[in-house]
Amino acid sequence: MKPRNQLHEVSRTLAQVALGQAFADVVVRGGKLVNVFSGEILDNIDVAIAAGRVAYVGNAARAIGPETKVVDAQGRYIAPGLLDGHMHVESTMLSVTEFARAALAKGTTGIFMDPHEIANVFGSEGVRLMHEEGQRLPLKVFTTFPSCVPATNDLEDAGARLEVADIEEGLKWNNVVGLGEVMNFPGVVYGDPKMLGEIEATMRSGGTVTGHFPSDDDPMLQAYIASGVTSDHETITREQGLHKVRMGMHLMIREGSAWHDVKEVIKIVTEDKVNTDNISLVTDDVMPQTLVEKGHINHVVRRAIEEGVDPVTAIRMATINVARYFKLDQDLGGIAPGKCADILLIDDLRDMTPSTVLADGQVVYDNGAYAAEFPNFVYPEHIRNSMNVKRALTPDDFKLASRRPGQDHTRVNVIGAIENSARTEKRTATLRVENGIVLPDPEQDVIRLACIERHRGTGEISLAFAQGFRLKSGAVASTVAHDSHNLLVMGTNEADMAFAANELVRIGGGMIVVEDGRVLAEVPMAIAGLMSEKSLDEVVVEVARMEDAWKRIGCPLNAPFMTFSLIALPVIPEIRITNRGLADVTRFKLIDVEILE
Repeated sequence: MKPRNQLHEVSRTLAQVALGQAFADVVVRGGKLVNVFSGEILDNIDVAIAAGRVAYVGNAARAIGPETKVVDAQGRYIAPGLLDGHMHVESTMLSVTEFARAALAKGTTGIFMDPHEIANVFGSEGVRLMHEEGQRLPLKVFTTFPSCVPATNDLEDAGARLEVADIEEGLKWNNVVGLGEVMNFPGVVYGDPKMLGEIEATMRSGGTVTGHFPSDDDPMLQAYIASGVTSDHETITREQGLHKVRMGMHLMIREGSAWHDVKEVIKIVTEDKVNTDNISLVTDDVMPQTLVEKGHINHVVRRAIEEGVDPVTAIRMATINVARYFKLDQDLGGIAPGKCADILLIDDLRDMTPSTVLADGQVVYDNGAYAAEFPNFVYPEHIRNSMNVKRALTPDDFKLASRRPGQDHTRVNVIGAIENSARTEKRTATLRVENGIVLPDPEQDVIRLACIERHRGTGEISLAFAQGFRLKSGAVASTVAHDSHNLLVMGTNEADMAFAANELVRIGGGMIVVEDGRVLAEVPMAIAGLMSEKSLDEVVVEVARMEDAWKRIGCPLNAPFMTFSLIALPVIPEIRITNRGLADVTRFKLIDVEILE
């Protein structure tokens, strides 16, 4: 793909078109302009485009020459291309290229991705590969360099570790615009040298420091902001959102496949009537099914409108507000002279489904058909062969030995899953002990859980119990296990757990559901055990089969595999499993599964 024109390279051309001294390459004619600068909708507006940028907005008849392509926008709204200010491409299960194909059709023309999933497997090399793949696409891909790899220093083992020097180097790459979500907020607040070094390096480079703050602790929040972190996407209540906006934080309101925060948090706009300049809408994590059935960032805009936000205000929160936050508003975020010609033609603003999408002035999608090329990108063999488990697993590997000799019952800590939430609850249960082994109890919905180190072949296995998935049979396994992405296994019996784990190793990672020693569904993800090499349509079919398989073995939850994939994330309260053991996130320490006191 040809490099994009920088404004300083083509400013003279744009000025000549504006003055009528040269013809435009493209003119979008006669639409209703969504002006995100003034908050208005202006009727019967033309947009003249040259060299991939907007040259003139208004009556552009004089800019139309014999070679000018005219796009008829009559009866349609002309809106800026949408920007997602925080998302993880890996969560879509797609490569960057295949995600771009899906997102552009939904009106996303730019993303700010945090590739910290692949960073936890392959470090800077993985980040660089995803970033380079993104630079070849009609979708604008900006990267925030991952900050917390591993997510914690003492609770888990990832496949790689990023230091301050890695962040300093990554910040030099073109279109790396800041630091990825700083999840280790206690480390920031209490002066961890690595966290502070990363933040300081980003501020020195002029980059943006993005945040992750799921706590209600006000002094800690203000210390976090004072340390240089400027945004948060983990807000789940109106009160949290209002306070963060009042403290000058850029509030990212999230609506992903499993985390539905718009309904509650958007009340600060619809009821508290706060100024929206420092608020944006983001997806964070979106599954392929959501991309197909609901959309991408356009779905989040639609949800805000459904909750009572004025459509132009909602669009501003996914365009100019994002561009300004990342200091890219000279190029992105609105339709005005000099800006990149990323434009959507939309029939109904409340529906937010574009019929035509232009990126850099070129029609890339029109009436259900793609008009852009998506170059092929092949990852190196070692990135596509990331499973390094020491040996084949056996059923005995999943049996937890009691530390209470002679007892026929014992109390245990249990990870309680919460539907449509990234959080978990620390629960307890009393379980039977037979022949020294602690038994699960399906009647209490307490089943076995395991996390197996898969990066260095250490053979390390930790065991625990989970509640909330309501499995009645079989087992599930995943190498998508935020954030260290070890091999996560859960099941009602040890034989199926061992089978699921071994089969997932064999296919190179991904997600799998098994029952009675046979595969019900699987989604192979050869790229780092995180992303599929297949097309969106193929992955959608595989994920649909997996959803059906989860239901078949008893799980009624929405997007259960996404909830499952977060069971190992020791930076969101309250309790998680890692390859090292059971982690109490509220205290940032490993605890015993059995309650021995």
